[in-house]
Amino acid sequence: MTERKSSGSKPVKPAKKAGAKLPVREQISAGGVVFRGEKERTEAVIVSVGGQNRWQLPKGLVEAGEKPETAAVREAREEAGVDSEVVQHLLTIEYWYAGLDGGERVRFHKHVHFYLLRYRAGETADHDWEVNEARWVPIDDATQQLTFDSERRVMERARQLLT
Repeated sequence: MTERKSSGSKPVKPAKKAGAKLPVREQISAGGVVFRGEKERTEAVIVSVGGQNRWQLPKGLVEAGEKPETAAVREAREEAGVDSEVVQHLLTIEYWYAGLDGGERVRFHKHVHFYLLRYRAGETADHDWEVNEARWVPIDDATQQLTFDSERRVMERARQLLT
């Protein structure tokens, strides 16, 4: 392809053809349902992120060489301010989205591994800067407060196991 010239003197990259396929990048994330208490008194942590204050479960990218279980515990510490331990795997969700990777527009094929995480210590006020707020909520209410259907399914699975 040849470069076109704009009305100025700088070369302009050719426009992409409509319908051109974006490159695909695989992404692996992990997170979980951190819980405390038992039966009717069980609570779970949810976090608010972004300008729209989306309520979701703490989660993030698995780092190179890191196991998903380790990433889930790390992300709960970073995003929710709490230390936890893995009880069991809950669900893995999969979805696609478009975004930027190093300035290039790509399609991400994402897998998120969710775990049931038992609270050990910490305060939700100690969350990191990426999170607007972290809070404990009764597990029976948590499902309805989450923004994404896929995470509602994860929370419902945790609720079934815990109550």
